[in-house]
Amino acid sequence: MPQPKNAMEIFQLLDKSNCRECGEKTCLAFAGAVFMGQRKLSKCPRLDRETIERFSGESEFQNAFVMSRDEYLTKLKAEIANIDLGAAAKRVGARWSGGKLTLKILGKAFSVDTKGNLFTDIHINPWVAIPFFNYVLYGKGSPVLGSWVSFRELKDGKERYSLFQKRCEEPMKRVADAYTDLFDDMVQLLNAKQVEKQFESDISVVLHPLPKVPIMICYWCPEDGLESSLNVFFDEATDENLDIGSVFTLGVGLAQMFQKLSLRHGVPGAVSSL
Repeated sequence: MPQPKNAMEIFQLLDKSNCRECGEKTCLAFAGAVFMGQRKLSKCPRLDRETIERFSGESEFQNAFVMSRDEYLTKLKAEIANIDLGAAAKRVGARWSGGKLTLKILGKAFSVDTKGNLFTDIHINPWVAIPFFNYVLYGKGSPVLGSWVSFRELKDGKERYSLFQKRCEEPMKRVADAYTDLFDDMVQLLNAKQVEKQFESDISVVLHPLPKVPIMICYWCPEDGLESSLNVFFDEATDENLDIGSVFTLGVGLAQMFQKLSLRHGVPGAVSSL
């Protein structure tokens, strides 16, 4: 089967029962998540083995997602080439020098030139590049308010909150549960800032993936029969500075980074709990 052009082609493979056993509210929502690379086709409990095997572990769907992501990055680069990058730097709180806009992402310098080329001393992941471009292109540069809200309270965040929990908060919590000390070390290495006293928890920090898009992570260890919990919060001005899709990408990207680092540097034997 050729690579799907949209989620509807994946939807046609499903039984459309909306059984919710996959964790999504509808078969259409599941199809969209598969197309975007957020879920695997094999997670549908009612799909026959022959169909799953035919697509070799969803490799065609995953390739479609990667292609779509790369095409999106190409589009964003082209848009960067058509704006006044110096004016954009002033608007979003970046530095403008030598024909490059430079700002800090988690304490590291990232630059973009007038042709949309990115420069940094570390590997550039798509989960950083896409929000970076959207921040420069469309961010209003509104000042941080210091008022914290959950993802679901952001504009258009309510519909995506369930998926944000599954792909950001829950995996991040599993890392913190299994490697609590290492998790604390990891967030501190990302140029973390301490939170205000009223937000203090066992581990509570503010990260700046973008200058005017701070993220607060609060983790509470299990205690007295209570389960652990982890919540991610955003400044109330985030809606003015970044679109909800890029906010989602940042949160999920952070969770994936924590997972990879914990598996590489964590305590042997704890990996199975992740």
